[in-house]
Formats: sequence, structure tokens, C-alpha cells
Amino acid sequence: MTPALFSLDERVALVTGAGSPSGIGFACARLIGELGASVMVTSTTNRIHDRVAELQQLGIDAGGSFGDLTDEGYVDTLIAEAVESFGRLDILVNNAGMTSVSLPGEAEAGELANLPTEVWRASLRRNLDTAFLVSRAAVPHMLENEWGRIINVSSVTGPIMAMRADPAYAASKAGLEGLTRSIAVDYARHGITANAVAPGWIATGSQTKDEVVQGLATPMGRSATPDEVAAAVAWLATPGAAYTTGQSIVVDGGNSISEERS
Repeated sequence: MTPALFSLDERVALVTGAGSPSGIGFACARLIGELGASVMVTSTTNRIHDRVAELQQLGIDAGGSFGDLTDEGYVDTLIAEAVESFGRLDILVNNAGMTSVSLPGEAEAGELANLPTEVWRASLRRNLDTAFLVSRAAVPHMLENEWGRIINVSSVTGPIMAMRADPAYAASKAGLEGLTRSIAVDYARHGITANAVAPGWIATGSQTKDEVVQGLATPMGRSATPDEVAAAVAWLATPGAAYTTGQSIVVDGGNSISEERS
């Protein structure tokens, strides 16, 4: 039996960007579901139905939807579908971002002097606008219940550190943490918290060879697993995190505090 401070029984969660079987979003959905919540998951492609089936096989009450979260119309439809399917909405995990698999070849990296305006704006739409739109649509339902959890998956890139030739991604993730704090201040008195989780190098299916090498250079000597990020996200979703809001939990194996690299 899950202790009350960690139980999500009778709660409903929406997790965006959960299409990859080896990604952070799906790991979050699985753990939140294992704590008792019903879970709606989204991605940009119909592979989300495979993730729903996997959650259901674990005994989790789950549903799925796919579409473009930069489309306000789709976002409104998604939130309505989640509430209609499960009766309420209590938890939102804004994990969607990075590069969408439905947009192959769309790059967002490049030094500032050579970065096309459309690439800059595309990164902001994908990594920041999506969280804004989904949060804006979700908050009224949380206000109805005077209880809510918004967890934004940001990054150490932008809020804490920076990579070469990546201004758009860094700016969007830094903006995401600013959005998090603003939501936290506005809705704290309504029992709604907003926090961020900032991953470092994570061993997902999309991790590059260079990222693997970078993970080996952290104080931990490895990249994190998606489950290790999900554990921080899931805790922030629980009743036990009710007095924690406007914060960012860094999950990077100590990489951002280490002055030396091996």
C-alpha cells in the first residue's frame, strides 16, 4: 500500500511528449500511474497508442492522443478529451520539446550570428509555447478542485549551463523555468504548485554517441536513466510535495557543480 503522502489514487495526470518507449515522458507516465493515477499521454505521432497499451498491461488506467501541441485548437481538444475520459485533471507534466519525430530534419542548433529567425521561433514554439498553451488550458480544471501539480521538464541547458551553438534551445528552456515560477506565484493559494525538473545527460533511445561520452565525464561517471528523472517528477506530483513550488530540481549527477572534468 502506497503511503498517503506518495499516493496518487483518484488523481488524473496528463503527460506530454510520451511517445518514445525509452524517453523521459513515458517513464514519468509509468511511475505516476504506478502511484495510482489515471494517465493521459500524448505525442506527435500515433505511436502513442503503443505506449497506452503498455501502460494498460501494467494495470494503469490510461488513454492517449496525438497531435501538434503548438496548435491551440488541438490543445483545447486534448484537455477536453482528458477531462471527459477521466472526469478531472490534477497533474500536468509538460515534457514535450526537443525535436519532434514528426518533423525530421528540423534542426534548432547554430551560432547566434547564423541562426535563422524561423529556427529560433520554431524552438521557442516547441519547447516553450507548448508548455504555456497546455498549462493555460489545464489550470482552470485544477482551480475547480483547488488542487493541482504542474511539472515542467526543462534542462540544465539554459537555466544553469549552456552548450555551444545552441542559443534557441537554451533560451526556450530558461524561459520555461521563468514560466514555472510565474505560475507558482499566481496559483499557490489555490493549492496548485508549479515546479521544474532539469535533466542533464540522460540515456534515452535518442542519446547521441557524444552525449554518452559527456555523461561519462560527470561526477557520477554515467548518464541518468529516464526513471531517475521520472522519480523527481513523480514526487513533485504527490501530496507530499504540497509546500514545494517555484523550484527547479536538477538531475545531472553533479555535472553542473563540478569545476573539473576528467
